[in-house]
Amino acid sequence: MKIECYISERCGSEAALKENIEKALVLEGGHADVDVYRLRDGQAAEKGLRGSPSVFVDGEEVQPADIEGFS
Repeated sequence: MKIECYISERCGSEAALKENIEKALVLEGGHADVDVYRLRDGQAAEKGLRGSPSVFVDGEEVQPADIEGFS
């Protein structure tokens, strides 16, 4: 499994995000390659990201559709 996380430069959720991913993998008995990328707002807009963090599992975004704003 491949997990890609995109986080705003100003977002303070990186440590909690990594911890939650690790807990989920342990609970599910899974393994994943996890990459975390810090982005400026312009970079996030170019990628069409809707929030920070934005998380993709095997290329599919897992963020709720009703959340907007990369900050």
